[in-house]
Amino acid sequence: METKKRKISIIGSTGSIGTQALEVIEKLQDKFEIIALAGGLNTELLKQQAQKFKPEYIYAARPVSVAGIKTAETLDEICSNKENDIILVAVSGKIGLKPTLTAIENGIDIALANKETLVMAGDIVMKKAKANGVKIIPVDSEHCAIHQCIKDISQVEKLIITASGGPFLHKSIDDIKNATPEQALAHPRWNMGKKITVDSATLMNKGLEIIEAHHLFGFDYDKIDVVVHPQSIVHSAIEYADGSVIAQLGLPSMHIPIQYAITYPERFEGIKSKSFSFAEIARLDFEKPDFEKFPCVKLAYEAGKTGGSATVCLNAANEEAVFAFLDGKIKLYNIYEITAEMMSRHKVVTNPSIDEIFAIDEDVRSQTREYINKLTTKVY
Repeated sequence: METKKRKISIIGSTGSIGTQALEVIEKLQDKFEIIALAGGLNTELLKQQAQKFKPEYIYAARPVSVAGIKTAETLDEICSNKENDIILVAVSGKIGLKPTLTAIENGIDIALANKETLVMAGDIVMKKAKANGVKIIPVDSEHCAIHQCIKDISQVEKLIITASGGPFLHKSIDDIKNATPEQALAHPRWNMGKKITVDSATLMNKGLEIIEAHHLFGFDYDKIDVVVHPQSIVHSAIEYADGSVIAQLGLPSMHIPIQYAITYPERFEGIKSKSFSFAEIARLDFEKPDFEKFPCVKLAYEAGKTGGSATVCLNAANEEAVFAFLDGKIKLYNIYEITAEMMSRHKVVTNPSIDEIFAIDEDVRSQTREYINKLTTKVY
């Protein structure tokens, strides 16, 4: 008996997660029908994807057309199309928030690979998802791992999020302060976009994941721990009330969590199937994160516990600082200092609306850019 194909759209198909998702779908092409592919500025790659995968619709940030395929007017048009069984939100930045909310309001399940959606508006997003009976399946390897480990969430005592430690794990504070963008982008384990790779170098990425985990699983921040695990084999773990610890392991490949998210609750042989060997891995190391060397994690905990618009400020200030670092305007360590400064200036709004969240985001970004311009000239 032929199984019904799952209808899917990918928002961010030309990015790192989007391209890997299409590799997963190509391997499982009898399981999926692509409704829409939405890309950014890389219209050439989007055209190639459209010609290969034959979606019903395409959309890009600049004009694009492919013979025989409809062009969507907006992302909202794609995300309100109830033909979709699931939408993979794989864009980076605040652009992922509105399409996610649109899909939720239309009762469409989400495979979420966009941190900003929950960091900026986690309370609103999770409340809407619950009200509309929508599943949000995390794509981040850490949250995907936790999702796989949980059988009965009421019996879980603690979440344990692993961190690779990034390229500067065993470097001195001076080495970190003087790191170049090239050094920060040389991640030892994962192949990711530039912004998230720099966040991994400062460990801000882990801080953002703590905030995501709080919203996804409903745990207090005091019950979300971080442990550094350089091999990136244990992707995260949970501790039950009886002391049992359940962890999810796998090779450091985003194909695995992407496939889990878009095929959930089913599992199929995929790109990385049958390739895990304990004997070849040989050892697994763990250590406490050094909050003195990587203070961004502590900053994220503080923002999360404060709640409201504090996490909007954290996210916006950090992102603008990362862009300035990649542009050679500031040092790596300045990312923390700039974000902390913006956090100290911010007047927290307790329960911001979506419109207020976007207004606060714009205001913080503007202030951060202004602060950076006063601080410095190019350093690289």
